[in-house]
Amino acid sequence: MATRYWIAALPVADDNVAAGKTALWARLQDAISRHSFDTPLYRFTVPDLRPGTLDSLLALSDDLVKSNIFIEGVSHKIRRQIEDLERAGGVEPGTLTVDGVPVDSYLTRFVWDEGKYPVNAPLKETVASIQSQVAKIEDDMKVRVAEYGNVKSQLGAINRKQTGSLAVRDLSNLIKPEDMVTSEHLVTLLSIVPKYSQKDWLSSYESLDTFVVPRSSKKLYEDNEYALYTVTLFAKVVDNFKVHAREKGFQIRDFEYSPEAQESRKQELEKLLQDQEVMRTSLLQWCYASYSEVFSSWMHFSAVRVFVESILRYGLPARFLIPVVFASVCCPSTIYKEREESKEHLGRAMRQC
Repeated sequence: MATRYWIAALPVADDNVAAGKTALWARLQDAISRHSFDTPLYRFTVPDLRPGTLDSLLALSDDLVKSNIFIEGVSHKIRRQIEDLERAGGVEPGTLTVDGVPVDSYLTRFVWDEGKYPVNAPLKETVASIQSQVAKIEDDMKVRVAEYGNVKSQLGAINRKQTGSLAVRDLSNLIKPEDMVTSEHLVTLLSIVPKYSQKDWLSSYESLDTFVVPRSSKKLYEDNEYALYTVTLFAKVVDNFKVHAREKGFQIRDFEYSPEAQESRKQELEKLLQDQEVMRTSLLQWCYASYSEVFSSWMHFSAVRVFVESILRYGLPARFLIPVVFASVCCPSTIYKEREESKEHLGRAMRQC
């Protein structure tokens, strides 16, 4: 089960921002420990980003919620794809990592990547860059998953032919060379007989035409619905025999025994199985790498979002503490209470100025 965390922002009222953050952090730790002593608390470090104008922040804020849903959704899609691929390989999903460390560790020790997202860039450009990267990964995933799904579909079709009802399945792996008689005048047909009509078949097949070889019918296979029988007769009466068999409820399957065709189908199946495993492994590796990229992008996006919303709520200059806390039952109300107290302190400080 995935671990959930809260990322919050609490205003710092003290003009000495460092001291104010230290005091607020201690107060928050104390408040949370009183309700749940084992709830971990971490700092989410957001650099001094370029806030821009109030109008630009308001415009950006309107898009942040929708963008967050999109980015989070892509991360979940990749995670579910990893789980499906690992199960297909018969193993449990591995540990998800971001930049080489477990996801929880990356989140709780988040460090802004200034090389990828310059702090002096306009926030709108940073958000657009993150969205573009995630959208490109999603598009790439769709193509890769479709290619993998195509191979799976081909294998599924082959498996259905080999394991389905005798009325529709491939019969080549059920027939041996000695089961078929083929000569200048004689031919062997394959009859699909309803399971509960086998006695009727055995008692009537010789009379369906005068040129049927007596006692030539042999049962080769039986499933839950049908039985597969051979019958040998003169080639010149094949069409008449098929008509009479159909009238009795027996299906004559067209079949030509060919060792070459059977070997070709076998090789095709083996190649598809190999292709599927190669593609599964490749897609799985790509998913692990892409999950790391998307989750990292999501955390940078979350940093921008909490920065923007905090400025809109608390004003400039940007003076706030951003904790990351395990989402236990008590945490939302505790953080909310601390936020309201911090806002009250901030309001008094501003009035004194």
